[in-house]
Amino acid sequence: MPLDAWISLAVVMAVFPLMAFSRLGPDIVLLGAVILLLTLGIIDPSQALGGFSSTGLFTVAFMYVLVASIRETGGIDLIIRHVLGRPRREGGALVRLVVPVAALSAFLNNTPVVATYIPAVLSWSQRLKLPAHRLLMPLSFASILGGTITLIGTSTNLVVHGLLVERYPGLAMGLFDLAWVGLPVALIGALYLIVVAPRLLPERRGAASAFENPREFTIEMEVDPEGPLVDRTVEEAGLRHLCELFLVEIERDGNVVSVVGPGERLKGGDRLVFAGTSDGAVELQQIRGLRPSRHGESSLEKDFKERRLVEAVVSDQCQFVGKRIRDGHFRTLYGAAVLAVCRGGERVAGNLGQVRLQPADVLLLEARPPFIERHRQSRDFLLISQVNGQARPNHEKAWLAWSILAGVVALATFGVMSMMNAAMLGAVLVLITGCCSVGAAKRGLDTQVLLTIAASFGLGAALESSGAAATLAGLALGVADGNPWLLLIGTYLLVALLTELVTNNAAAVITFPVVMASAESLGVNPMPFVVAVMFAASASFLTPIGYQTNLMVHGPGGYRFGDFLRVGGLLNVLTAIIALVLIPLVWPF
Repeated sequence: MPLDAWISLAVVMAVFPLMAFSRLGPDIVLLGAVILLLTLGIIDPSQALGGFSSTGLFTVAFMYVLVASIRETGGIDLIIRHVLGRPRREGGALVRLVVPVAALSAFLNNTPVVATYIPAVLSWSQRLKLPAHRLLMPLSFASILGGTITLIGTSTNLVVHGLLVERYPGLAMGLFDLAWVGLPVALIGALYLIVVAPRLLPERRGAASAFENPREFTIEMEVDPEGPLVDRTVEEAGLRHLCELFLVEIERDGNVVSVVGPGERLKGGDRLVFAGTSDGAVELQQIRGLRPSRHGESSLEKDFKERRLVEAVVSDQCQFVGKRIRDGHFRTLYGAAVLAVCRGGERVAGNLGQVRLQPADVLLLEARPPFIERHRQSRDFLLISQVNGQARPNHEKAWLAWSILAGVVALATFGVMSMMNAAMLGAVLVLITGCCSVGAAKRGLDTQVLLTIAASFGLGAALESSGAAATLAGLALGVADGNPWLLLIGTYLLVALLTELVTNNAAAVITFPVVMASAESLGVNPMPFVVAVMFAASASFLTPIGYQTNLMVHGPGGYRFGDFLRVGGLLNVLTAIIALVLIPLVWPF
């Protein structure tokens, strides 16, 4: 094997653990790897930048705009209101949840579908008196299963198809070609989620129950009108740097001052809300001019237009992961105060300022109204939902957004134009018709996913041009002993394992040239292996970090790592068996 091949292989082997275990984003890791390969002369600039001109990448980007139009017009909310209803049993609730979510995810990116459903499911579970954790994991898994039904169901399908068409122009797939395997996988997977999964899920408390009583994590005091603190600033009153407490808001004359600054002047009768430990109440009692609040109702239970209570799920990309809340100046950066932290279904006790944030932690925040829109697309948070209600979107154009999406599907299905052209036309139409603003379209683009896809192409090109892919293909053929069935099973298992550790797009794109070289050396039809890569890359059920929607439900559902292994492990085996049996029947070797 030439030196270039060894270097390419070493870089790729280093990339996977870096993506899996470091705090660097996959886009940064992959871009760094491409820059290194380009600097060493392993790939040329056209190969390094080849991913940025991929039809698959642009199709994914245009689909993000279409999904943004559905979200902006409240198209998903409209379906949620009509579909969820009031079932009498848990089985009925799961049917009403799993089936529509899988159907929606066949045509929409599943991340916004799950993000929209989570707040609705949390309030729905309270009305039905069902634990939310029995619904949230099936929600995530149903969205993943639904993505396998069509070519546009996941970004991975579109990207792998783009690679396929580039390599074999005559093997282009139709929009619903995957349904021959995807539909049985989704149906049997949905049945598993409805019948078997509830028996495997233990009792758990979620974030909603941990945050349900504000008195447990806030302390309220009043400023004595005759005391020495009147007309003093928060800083001068010594309320800025308390040991185990911090001042969240001030209720004054029926209004609220949220996210209080150090220069805010105190008035007699002000009601001060502190977050922290109950032991901190002793410290407050010793401050002259403060007295316990005599109001019966907690301030946080009141609805003020100047304040929002928000639940936010911490992303693994959050810059505060591993840092203490106080040391990281969370409040200064985001303009929001942390009232409580929930981890594994339990509220984190102790000094709030000393809590080190972890991925999937659920934060109860007190913020001003603009916070939600400003940080909804933030990389630091996977999900932001308002606790005390929010305005419903304007549904007037929801039918138009859905019609444009249906038109895109029809144009691609009947071969009137390519998938990329249809998606491009749809993206232009939603902007022209006002279903989606330019700003919302920009926010809807997941730049991390797009950069990850583009950079993955550079690594795939390095493996192929250096000869590393051919060498690895030879090893794979040796292990498979020339048997296409064994090669197919090996392909599926390798990609399914990698997708649990790194992003599904990176796992698919980097392994694609090796898999294709193996199929070509064996002299068999490459299509079964292409489809196996698509399905294996979507089989992200084993861990909460395997896929974004799993991480989104992990905190609100109060799940632990073992819950995903228990429920997702069996689902992984089930989907693998169905896919591996059906793929060669639809696309023979």
